[in-house]
Amino acid sequence: MARVEVRRSDRRKRTISARLDGDTLVVFVPASLGRREEEKWVRQMRERMESRLRRSRPSDEELEARTRSLAAKYLPKGVRIRSVRWSDNQVKRWGSCSIETGDIRVSSRLRGMPPWVVDYVLLHEATHTIFAEHGNEFWTLLSAYPHTERARGFLQGIDYAGAHEVGGEAEDGCEEPGDSY
Repeated sequence: MARVEVRRSDRRKRTISARLDGDTLVVFVPASLGRREEEKWVRQMRERMESRLRRSRPSDEELEARTRSLAAKYLPKGVRIRSVRWSDNQVKRWGSCSIETGDIRVSSRLRGMPPWVVDYVLLHEATHTIFAEHGNEFWTLLSAYPHTERARGFLQGIDYAGAHEVGGEAEDGCEEPGDSY
């Protein structure tokens, strides 16, 4: 989590909440909150979110085991996967695969996303060990994963929102459970 953005709201009277927007922690506070109190809450929300991310992000070993399990279930035998790791420097891609070596890298931006989305990205990259290009054979093989279209739509929505600076607090003030105080 590289940045923190504080958004003050006249509508918000007592609650303070936070959510991740890409790699930015957005903290929503009442407009009347003092600066010292704001700093205290930002520090607390950052610690809480970092703790949550540590718990929700599988290790590289777990990621590799998950990829191998998915490949065994949905791809033909003989898929060559040498390693699977998280990558903190992938900001424009969700994942990458070196066809020559079988090394797969997955963007850390995926942490905290639904497991079926992460699974889709892992399978997508593993499929590149068979087909380099996104041709018909590639998509036919990948479509064996039942959440392919749903995950693609989810990621396209994230990309669109990021490119168009869509986001902010929901109209009803709802955040994820456990993120409001």
